[in-house]
Amino acid sequence: MRMLGRTAQNLFWLSRYVERAENMARLLEVGYRMSLTSRREGGASEHLVSMLKAAEMDEAFAERHEVADVDTVAHFMMFDPANPSSVYSCLLAARTNARSVRTAITTDMWESMNGAWLEFSQIKPRDVRGAKLLGLLQWVRQRSHEFRGALLGTILRDDGFAFLQAGNFVERADNTARILDMKYYVLLPRSSLVGGEIDIQQWTLILRAASAHRSYGHVYHDRYKAHNIADFLILRTEMPRSLVYCAHFVRDNLNLLARLYGRREACHEAMDDLLKLVEGTNMDQIFAHGLHEFLNDFIDGNNRVTDTLSASYNFY
Repeated sequence: MRMLGRTAQNLFWLSRYVERAENMARLLEVGYRMSLTSRREGGASEHLVSMLKAAEMDEAFAERHEVADVDTVAHFMMFDPANPSSVYSCLLAARTNARSVRTAITTDMWESMNGAWLEFSQIKPRDVRGAKLLGLLQWVRQRSHEFRGALLGTILRDDGFAFLQAGNFVERADNTARILDMKYYVLLPRSSLVGGEIDIQQWTLILRAASAHRSYGHVYHDRYKAHNIADFLILRTEMPRSLVYCAHFVRDNLNLLARLYGRREACHEAMDDLLKLVEGTNMDQIFAHGLHEFLNDFIDGNNRVTDTLSASYNFY
């Protein structure tokens, strides 16, 4: 018997919103640290704007704010209820979804999600600046990890688990693609910087945003290189935030749904198409085609998986 479409939708988006809150914190930390490297040249806002572009928030931000400084961008991404992807909005939406499916999740998952929202809602935005901002970004990541640990440690491996995990890794794949695309916006149009000291600093921050700084060193023992870092975050199957790893993980959970319900759906075909994009290529081909274009194709394909999953399992 199939899970109700509304329940499946709530589980899928509960997991996506938790992951998105973490990813917004990661993106903001990268944009903030990048802005520090260029304040002496007066170009701090360039990195903040590129981060907003990568998250597809630049137009919404520009409609409400004239200047992209650290405080304004941080408030927009962390606390603005009018921004549907702010950490505030994500945690509220995740908690709302969790409350709607309390009988489908465990007590540990609910307490983790509810506690995170209650604690975050007590924070005063005007008090969050500088080092306190970095501390709050770390707190968001830790709360996401706590929820994920409760999920993995307590829930049955049934269709609910499949929808939760599919939501998590669809969102994670989207974020990794956008982090890499932010790198494109910042540096590739300025070829004179590629390979220089600033370029290396920026790539290091990209790796840190994906929690890949240490693991990169275990795989590649030389200096940071754009080719290797892009390969690590796109095609390395052992890297848990790489595009190919996330695509495999979503595929596995969609296959679990197919086994439980006895048939494949349109979302499985969309997933096959996305896997062909990342499995049938290498970094030389990606750079020849265009990194930005490849990432856009991946994001579009990832979105098609979500759209067809929603239709296949009656989310609406």
